[in-house]
Amino acid sequence: MAEEQKTEAAIVNKPAFRAVGLRWEGTFAEAGAGGIRAMQKRFKERLGEIEGAKDPGSLLGLSYHAYPGGEGFVHVAAVEVGSEGGEAAVPEGMTAVSVPALAYASCRHRKGQSIDRSYRNLYQWIEEQGCAVHPGELTHFEVYPMEQDPYDRDPEFEILIPVAPKK
Repeated sequence: MAEEQKTEAAIVNKPAFRAVGLRWEGTFAEAGAGGIRAMQKRFKERLGEIEGAKDPGSLLGLSYHAYPGGEGFVHVAAVEVGSEGGEAAVPEGMTAVSVPALAYASCRHRKGQSIDRSYRNLYQWIEEQGCAVHPGELTHFEVYPMEQDPYDRDPEFEILIPVAPKK
């Protein structure tokens, strides 16, 4: 019998930030077939082109709504960039995104755990806290150690889901 997977979660407030990276758009099936992993690998190869990375050791995986009906999404593999000295240049073929200040439900997904279960547990925890998923375009983001292989089938990362008080 499999051991029950526990999720330790917390609400964290993050200030607004700007990130620069590579954009991918597709269906959940395309993502599952490795589309995002390949894009993250390309991003890591080009990381040195981004000036002003605040934490080059953390890869941000930002996911946004893309299609009505939930058939697909947009994913941006990026690093947060600083605002000192103005807007950082966006290398050719990359994109910049601005993320507003938000509260997030956060949990750590660890090696050996089910990713699906980590997400289900966090969504249940959000409900138990009397919160709702924030209605904005950003659905969630993940923070990976930059040195982690995108093709690792058992990754570790932080999950952040934007939340708001229930109305």
